[in-house]
Amino acid sequence: MARRKKGQIVNGWVNLYKPKDMGSTQAVSAVRRLFDAQKAGHAGTLDPLAEGILPIALGEATKTVPYVQDALKVYSFDLIWGESRSTDDAEGEVTEVSDIRPSHADLSTALNDFTGEIEQTPPIYSAIKINGERAYDLARKGEEVEMKTRQVYIESIGLLHHDKDKSSFEVTCGKGTYIRSLGRDIAKKLGSVGYIDNLKRLKVGYFYKKDAILLDKLKELGDKDACNEALLPVDTGLDDIPVLQLTDKEASELKQGRKLSFVSRGDVQRLETLSDTDIARAYCKDTLIGMVSIQGIQIQPLRMFNLNSI
Repeated sequence: MARRKKGQIVNGWVNLYKPKDMGSTQAVSAVRRLFDAQKAGHAGTLDPLAEGILPIALGEATKTVPYVQDALKVYSFDLIWGESRSTDDAEGEVTEVSDIRPSHADLSTALNDFTGEIEQTPPIYSAIKINGERAYDLARKGEEVEMKTRQVYIESIGLLHHDKDKSSFEVTCGKGTYIRSLGRDIAKKLGSVGYIDNLKRLKVGYFYKKDAILLDKLKELGDKDACNEALLPVDTGLDDIPVLQLTDKEASELKQGRKLSFVSRGDVQRLETLSDTDIARAYCKDTLIGMVSIQGIQIQPLRMFNLNSI
């Protein structure tokens, strides 16, 4: 007999504003307990020293996490000049010092090299796994950690403030970008050293700071029913993925794992409205049925949702 899962069936997103000095896993656990939810996850780790948007998925919403993670993110941060740190943020030990300070003009020019597709080496104190172990665990044990350089995407980076002690930025970037590495590399490009501080995540896809809720506010609400006021629909964050409307019969077949073939003129016209896409959100009436792959006239289920019976 299968063991019954602990907690209640809760499906949706919480647009949490994570406080500083709390790990992302801690934040997820706290929200899960408040909602008494069976399952929870998040859409992108936020460093303990950082604060900001941490979208938390509950129940069936966890199936949409990969799509939300792919969305652009917006951060603000300070680059502190003159010291490099072992962690590339304020938490680490000083590893190098420099008296070199770039001018506003030189810094502005250098930023041009940090937009588009760029090569970046993640910090050794990161959650990336190396031979099955987290890089930060290896680093804390004093082991030599070799991080592989990888390509990340920076859509834009703006200089908000600059003086001899620090510079402030706002950056819009893609999945997998380490802001600590970005700050370190900007300083290095200008012949100096630096580390980041005051890191804040302001946006993840369609999750915005202005709409976020504080963990303390959730705790104040007290019980699960009150917390549900902060629960967003499962399809929150998927607005850039086209919608495919299905009939009851099509939805039932898809939920059974069967492919659909759209061959009639009306069916083909439905596909044509999706433009050039290979993934869509499938709905029956107002209910999200699943994420589907579109291959010519074939509709194949990718991730199906158990929200309402069809």
